[in-house]
Order: sequence, then structure tokens, then C-alpha cells
Amino acid sequence: MTPKSGVFLLGSCITAIAGVGSVFELSSGTPDLGTLQTSIILALSIPLTVLFFVVAVKDTRANMK
Repeated sequence: MTPKSGVFLLGSCITAIAGVGSVFELSSGTPDLGTLQTSIILALSIPLTVLFFVVAVKDTRANMK
């Protein structure tokens, strides 16, 4: 693993945690940041998690040779 892929993997972990937190906040009925902001965080965190993870895996595979 390179430092670059490590940063992308860290970004994937952070956005995944934000997504899970947003789901719990929305399911509680009264999110701390408000429903709109929490929904936006959730909507952005799902594709960003996948994107960061895919980029981290591609970078690691490219540098294995």
C-alpha cells in the first residue's frame, strides 16, 4: 500500500462512518443538524465511500508490480 492509497482508504472509512451516523440521526426523528443537512451528508457519503474505496484499490494494484 502506498501513502496515496492509504489516504483514499482513510477517506472511504470517514465517509462510511458519516453515512452510518446520518442513518442513525435520521432514524431518531430529530437530527442534530436538521433533516435537510443530514440527508445531504447521507446522499454524498454513499457514492464518495465507493469512489474512495475503488480508487484506493486501483492505486494499490497499480503499485504492486
